[in-house]
Amino acid sequence: MPTSSEAVGFENVSKRFRLRDGKTLKETLPSFVSRNSIFYALEDLSFEVGWGETLGIIGRNGSGKSTILKLIAGVMTPTRGRVRANGRIAPLIELGACFHPDLTGLENVYLNASILGMSDREAREQLESIIDFAELAQFMDTPVKRYSSGMSLRLAFSVAIHSQPDILLIDEAMAVGDKEFQEKCLERMRDFQRQGAAIVVVTHALELVRDYCDRAMLLEHGHKAAEGAPAEVIDRYVSIAAG
Repeated sequence: MPTSSEAVGFENVSKRFRLRDGKTLKETLPSFVSRNSIFYALEDLSFEVGWGETLGIIGRNGSGKSTILKLIAGVMTPTRGRVRANGRIAPLIELGACFHPDLTGLENVYLNASILGMSDREAREQLESIIDFAELAQFMDTPVKRYSSGMSLRLAFSVAIHSQPDILLIDEAMAVGDKEFQEKCLERMRDFQRQGAAIVVVTHALELVRDYCDRAMLLEHGHKAAEGAPAEVIDRYVSIAAG
């Protein structure tokens, strides 16, 4: 693991989106003067994730959960504040989005491995294990456009977890495949925990947070509504959701 004491750090982070982008000058100008055209997915959010810690982030749709993962992964940059991520990241978000449909499963393994920062040598060394984990050996020479969505997700998941990440970002990725495959994914998550990786999980599966996370954080409208022991934060969420 990297020598930094923290794996992930958010320091007064805000992420702003413009809800309305006009195509002409006449349409665009009002959006610059209207406060209603601005949406803050996150506002002044601070937290840290230590090495060997698993943080579960929960909250209603639109609360900013997935935005956090994208900021950690570097897919987005904050509007204000500072995001720190000190190590190799495996973002299990939008799995399969980087697959090229006309390339075979094997070719996409190497493509995704490169995107995740793996060298050709690392990809070759991990190839057999990637294929075995995804359970797709007989389909590796088939173009991905002929895969089912489940097959694509399993292969993307397998490549990501074999990139030897220091930081694992999970956005509902544990729903990949059938129950047996999901159990295998959860066991691999346990392996990463034992190895001291930092894991950030965004999910609506409250039992996953309760059983696998060391700490939980509840988001409401881009703000931290609660943080602490998973059972306590889940109870707070259930209370809010019940009205």
